[in-house]
Amino acid sequence: MGFFEKLKTKLSKTGKQIGGMFASFTGANEEFFEELEETLIMADLGAMTALEAVEKLRDVVKENNLRSMADIKAALAEILVEEIYAEDRSLKLNTKPSVVLMVGVNGVGKTTTIGKLAMQMKSAGKKVLLCAGDTFRAAAAEQLTVWAERAGCDIVKHSEGSDAAAVVFDSISAAKARDCDVVICDTAGRLHNKTNLMNELNKISRIIDRELPDADRETLLVIDATTGQNGLLQAKQFAETAGITGIVLTKLDGTAKGGIVFAISKELGVPVKYIGVGEQIDDLMEFDPEDFVNALLD
Repeated sequence: MGFFEKLKTKLSKTGKQIGGMFASFTGANEEFFEELEETLIMADLGAMTALEAVEKLRDVVKENNLRSMADIKAALAEILVEEIYAEDRSLKLNTKPSVVLMVGVNGVGKTTTIGKLAMQMKSAGKKVLLCAGDTFRAAAAEQLTVWAERAGCDIVKHSEGSDAAAVVFDSISAAKARDCDVVICDTAGRLHNKTNLMNELNKISRIIDRELPDADRETLLVIDATTGQNGLLQAKQFAETAGITGIVLTKLDGTAKGGIVFAISKELGVPVKYIGVGEQIDDLMEFDPEDFVNALLD
């Protein structure tokens, strides 16, 4: 199965909602536009994004006198791609070592994403070290150790309840000593309250700034797509303090709310860099706006 076919299959739940409405297309009348707007909102694009997309489509259809389903679908695809376009979605990890800081609440698939990303980087010839910076959640370090073993990566971990910033410090020291290319740091997804969580992330960030002042750093927020608009609220909270450089959207294969990609891109101005569409190692994909939109509409 090719990349696009696989993506289309994995996004079938959202695709049936958005692309499926074209199956009953009878013309670009008012009923069609109203149904399209409702469908986009149901797929979690967000009310404002859905309204703007449909208004743009109305104008394009009128200006170009579009009549056929294929032409209207192509016009919609172009509009939706513009909503989530970013000039460069690649990870900027050119220094040695570089740092990837993974943040997000518990249960979104953060540890699994770290493992998959580590395996992809290792396959690309990079020497990767994992940092078990979530010292709050029971068994977090053990789960990350399993992924480190699968990927053939070193891992630095302390005992449960240790100072997370100390683990990050030791990981950076180890990465320098072992000539590693990338350090991927797990972080806590929950502490006793939001303030404590954000304070810990700030402390970790200061350690990285101090120990690797010139290093490239990506701070990736992992969001569960099935949470829809709640995921957007999480993103806003983390973006306020964590300096997010990109989004990883997981569990897109299990939801009809894949439109959250558009809401996040529009409201945060932060690019979606990866999407998770399953449990297999190659189910963590670099995000491509055109492939994503075409998979939804095909």
